[in-house]
Amino acid sequence: MEGKIGVGYAWAILAGLNAALAALSAKLFSSLLLKYGLVIFFNVVMWGCYVNSLKALPSLLATVTNFATNFLTSGLAGFFLFEEPLPSQWFVGALLIVLGVLVLSKSSIHRKERSDTKTD
Repeated sequence: MEGKIGVGYAWAILAGLNAALAALSAKLFSSLLLKYGLVIFFNVVMWGCYVNSLKALPSLLATVTNFATNFLTSGLAGFFLFEEPLPSQWFVGALLIVLGVLVLSKSSIHRKERSDTKTD
């Protein structure tokens, strides 16, 4: 069961990274054909990864992990690639998002373990 959860998180993280790549490709390329082609490509890959994450994780964990990865990747890419400022509030929010994912992850795993050990 633990391996399945780890794979689910990997799929959710890949989904978030592909969502961020879609946004980055819209900003990085000037050719409309290339820009839209990459946006569509990364979004299709993102949805495939997200669907796979839903097969291994509860929908809440898959969604929150995907969102957190997308948020963090997009923000850091903006900072490093486009020199966009990241105020301290962004880092506080990012930390709270990561902590929220960890809390949800732990509570979901413990709830699943308890339900698996119950006997009727």
